[in-house]
Amino acid sequence: MALHCENIDIRMDDFRLTANWRIETGARVAIIGPSGAGKSTLLMALAGFILPSAGHILWNGQDVTRMPPADRPMTTLFQDQNLFPHLSLTQNLGLGISPRLRLRKDDHSRINAALDRVGLGGMGARKPASLSGGQQGRAALARALLRDKPVLMLDEPFAALGPALKTEMLGQVADVADTTGATVLMVTHDPADARRLCGQTILLAEGVAHPPQDTIPLLDHPPPALRAYLG
Repeated sequence: MALHCENIDIRMDDFRLTANWRIETGARVAIIGPSGAGKSTLLMALAGFILPSAGHILWNGQDVTRMPPADRPMTTLFQDQNLFPHLSLTQNLGLGISPRLRLRKDDHSRINAALDRVGLGGMGARKPASLSGGQQGRAALARALLRDKPVLMLDEPFAALGPALKTEMLGQVADVADTTGATVLMVTHDPADARRLCGQTILLAEGVAHPPQDTIPLLDHPPPALRAYLG
C-alpha cells in the first residue's frame, strides 16, 4: 500500500516540476525547498486541482490522476484554514461530511466528538472570528478528521502561529496520524518542523521533487541545493 508518483511532469508556463517516487502508507513526509520550487503545486497536483502534463498518481495501485478532488483519498489543510466566517464551527465541520450540510443526528455526534478531540468541546456554536489562530487551526484539523481520508496533506496551515502554538498543533497532527494510521505530507519552510514530525523528507530543487530520504541525515548533511536554501 503506497502513494506513488509515477513519472509525474507538471508544466505551467515556464514552470516545470517532475516527481518519480513512492511513499509507504502511514509514513510522515516533509516537503521542503526554496520559495517558488513548487511545494504547494505538488500538493495541488496530488489533491487533483492541477492536472500533470504526463505521468500517473497512484494510491494503492489505483490510478487517481484524473479522479475529481472530492473523490480522492486525500484531504488538505491550507494556509488560510478555509473556514467560512458566516458559519458556526459545527457548520464548518459539517461541510466535511455533507457539502450541503444535510446532517443527521449521528453526524452531529461525530462533529462534537471531533471538536472534543482537538480541544474545542462545547464551542460548536461559535463563529471563526471569535477564535484564536490556534483554535481556528484546531477546527480545520477537526474538519479534516471528519473527512476520514487516508492521506492528510498540510500546506503550512500553522505557519502564522507562534513557535509554542505551532508545536502544539504539530503534536495534534502526530496524535491523529498515530490513531488513524494516516499518511502525512507536510509542506514546511522550517527544518525544525520536519525533524519534529516527519521521518522522511522530500527535497524540491531545480525542478525536481526528489525521492523521500530519512529526515535527520538529510538535514544534518544537506546536499548543495538544500544547504544553499537553509543557509
